[in-house]
Formats: sequence, C-alpha cells, structure tokens
Amino acid sequence: MNSYQEINAPLRTIMTPGPVEVDPRVLRAMSTPILGQFDPAFTKMMNETMDMLREVFQTRNKWAFPVDGTSRSGIEALLSSVIEPGDKVLIPIFGRFGHLLTEIAERNKAEIHTIHCEWGEVFDQEVIIEEMKRVNPKVLAIVHGETSTGCMQPLDQIGPACRELDVLCIVDAVATIGGTPVKVDEWQLDAVIGGTQKCLSVPSGMAPITYNERIEHILSSRKKVEKGIATSEDHVNAGEPIQSNYFDLSQLQDYWGPRRLNHHTEATTMLYGLREGVRIVLQEGLTARFKRHKLHEKALMEGIKAMGLKLFNDVAWKLPMVTCVKIPDGVDGDSVRKMLLEQFGIEIASSFGPLHGKIWRIGTMGYSCRKENVLFVISAMEGVLTRHGVQLNSGKGLQAALDVYESVE
Repeated sequence: MNSYQEINAPLRTIMTPGPVEVDPRVLRAMSTPILGQFDPAFTKMMNETMDMLREVFQTRNKWAFPVDGTSRSGIEALLSSVIEPGDKVLIPIFGRFGHLLTEIAERNKAEIHTIHCEWGEVFDQEVIIEEMKRVNPKVLAIVHGETSTGCMQPLDQIGPACRELDVLCIVDAVATIGGTPVKVDEWQLDAVIGGTQKCLSVPSGMAPITYNERIEHILSSRKKVEKGIATSEDHVNAGEPIQSNYFDLSQLQDYWGPRRLNHHTEATTMLYGLREGVRIVLQEGLTARFKRHKLHEKALMEGIKAMGLKLFNDVAWKLPMVTCVKIPDGVDGDSVRKMLLEQFGIEIASSFGPLHGKIWRIGTMGYSCRKENVLFVISAMEGVLTRHGVQLNSGKGLQAALDVYESVE
C-alpha cells in the first residue's frame, strides 16, 4: 500500500532574491483545464502573452515569447543561437551570474574576453565601451541586476555604443524585469532574457525573451546554412548551423509565429501562469509597480539601519529589489537564517563566492514585495538577532519602517 500522503507544503514568507511568493491569481490561472497546444483558444493565449511581454520589455520587437525552462534556458537559447565557435564575446563580470554567462559562451566555443570589478561594485559604462573598442567582439553579454551582490549595472550608454560599434548586446534581466525599468528599445538592447520566478511572481519554469532583427538575421543565416541553401553572405554571417534543437530560436520562431510548426509540446499550465503574471503587471502599471518596489525597498533599508545593522549595498547602483545586510561580527549567518525559517517561517538568502558568510540577501520582489512582509521580516530579524546575542536598537527598526509607510499614506 502506498504510504505517501498528499503534498502539504508549509506556508512561508519568502523574502529571497528568487524564487518569490507566487501571486494567488497566478496559482488560480494555473489550475485552469488543459488545452491542446494548437487549440485556437490556446494559440490566442500565446499571442496575447507575446503582446503583453512586449509591453513589459518596453519594446516593439517582433519576437517576445517564453522559452520553456528556467531562466537559464533563455540565456542558453540566445547565446547558443547567436554564438559560433571562435566568435569573440566580451563579458563584464561583477558577480556570480557573469560567470554563468561565461560558462555558457565557453560551451559554445567562443573566444572569451572578460573584465572584472569587485563584488559590490558595477562598471563605469565608459570602461565597458573602451574595452569593446579594444576587443571588437561580436557579442557583449552582460547582467543587468546581479542578485549575488544586490547591484544593478547601468546600460543606457552601453546599448547605443554597441549599436555604433556593431556589437550585439545581450542582457540578462532575469532579476529586473517587472520590478525596475528595462527599456529594451530606448537603451538599444538587441536581446534580453527575463525570469518568471522573481519580479513577475510566477513559478520558475519559463524564460521570457525578446530580441530584434539584428539577432533574427543571424538566426536566419544559420538556418540557411543548416539547410544547405546559404549564400556567401550567409556563410560570412553564420558559419555553421545551430547545434541545439531544443534551444534553436529559429525553430522556436516557427512555433511561436503564424506557421505554428510543431517544435515541442508547450508547457500549457506554465503559459497560463505567465500570461496571468504579465497581465497583473500591466494591470498595476509599470510606473506604479516600479514605485511600489522602491517604496518597500526604502522601508526595509530604513528599518535595517535603524535596528543598528549595516547595509552592504547602500550605494547609487543598488538593485532596488535586493537589500544586502552585513552579518554582524561573531554571528553565524546560517544559524540566523535557520531560526528565521523554523520559528517564523521566513526565508532570506545567504550569498556566494567572496560574499558567502558575510551578507544576508533580502528580496522584495513581485508579490513578496508587500508591507506586511517587510514589517514581519524586520520584527523577526530583531527577535532572532537578539536571541543570538546581538546588541540592537530595540524597536527602532519597526518604527523606522512604519515612518516610511506613514509618510506616503
């Protein structure tokens, strides 16, 4: 007899940089009955999702659709569809996910060029532009919001410089889409990858992407090579076919475009969730949504500082949805996180690499970005840290956060 019971997941207040709490409306949408992937009712939802994604990405690009898989699948689809062996790829690294871009580009046999800055810093845009002039890469691959450090790289000058230097600008905006401006057209970004499990408040499992005609031209040329109908110009632009089948964007275009050629069985339930997630974003309005994220960021920051703790990323380039807190000397950061989870049901994150054991990362993203969550995590942290022997300004953190909220009510 099967002794396994029905799933009974504990209720959590998830305040990590992802995944975050899923909006209940998204969960309801995901319980909708399954349709066939070529059912007209379903293909209508696909088209609606594409339309709404264009608005969220702030673009008029023809192509804006999800790749089935976690955020990494979107990154891999774009890089593997664009990069050929020997292509020069420049990757500025200021945290963990720059290393991910490097690994994926290396697996596609690119000639990698990297520049680094200290974790907690970002690049002066002119430094990246000058390095592009020196290296002359085919692709600049760069992270917008680096959740490992809570920092956000400015891109408004980099995109236009890429266009001027004929470099493809591919941006990992997994952490930022839906929470802070990602101006694809205005910043002249050629391709951008988003994530569902962060500011869109949809479960992990899809990677919304968008890309322009400069990317599409490469896909078309490589497809012609694959079919043996390439011209000499095509061979110059794309020397060999795309190796991946699942992540071949030229095939995904045929699936998401009007031809509806079968490529894979669409993740129906995930598409329901994504459609509802982006609908909620647009219903709230991008401007209002970005303002909401900034408000709760400010309340959290003021509460943390008033409590007597120090912030790691209290800088001009702070990522609005991730607040990094320095772990007090002599405190076991993992013990604090464990007690927050076991006693309060609150999850916050540690960090990676050179910051492991030095900071906590608290996310205020999407549906998790709410006043009750912020007040709860501040009060719980005070209780847990007091239990760990840390001398705090008792009660000051909660009052400082309330001051922020009352100032806008």
